Amino acid sequence: MSLRVLGVAALVAFGLVDSTASAVALSDAAGRYAISSSGSSIRFAIGKIGGGGLAGAFGQFKGTIRIDGGDIGRSKVDITIFPDSVGTGQGRIDAFLKSDAVFDVANSSQITFRSTSVQRTGENSAVITGQLTARGHTNTEKFTAELQGMKGGQIRFHVSGKVFRSRYQMDVGTPIYSNIVAFDMEFSGRRG
Repeated sequence: MSLRVLGVAALVAFGLVDSTASAVALSDAAGRYAISSSGSSIRFAIGKIGGGGLAGAFGQFKGTIRIDGGDIGRSKVDITIFPDSVGTGQGRIDAFLKSDAVFDVANSSQITFRSTSVQRTGENSAVITGQLTARGHTNTEKFTAELQGMKGGQIRFHVSGKVFRSRYQMDVGTPIYSNIVAFDMEFSGRRG
């Protein structure tokens, strides 16, 4: 499962602003941002036949966003998720997700996303493509990112995307549970 969250950071590189703020020049947004766990979240959901499904979040992650003001396409997003921090609100489900049937946290303590390209799609949006690695399997994934705002060296963005869990050998329970994991992420980063 994963971390499309990384793609969101690239949106910042566009130097765009939310609808309640004044426009920000690319040169103002250019720089390196550390993703803060305060004000940030990585949530996921997996559907189930007949309705319902599974929803949860990762409590521990870190990352950086480097925005290239001269060429947005050269911007970079790096995210690391610690799957041992997965939480669904149900202890039994959390233990199962941490087991070797899904995340295998005993042998795979991190999930990583490293962007390979950032393509601007609108005034404040972009598609971030990169390499997602989980359980020793690496695949190319795409995430949509939207800049939500920038103020006082702090940047906010929303990132979303879908990942096929079978590509990472985490397809236990299919077809009753969907093979598709939907990610919904909010990132807050401080220039530094």
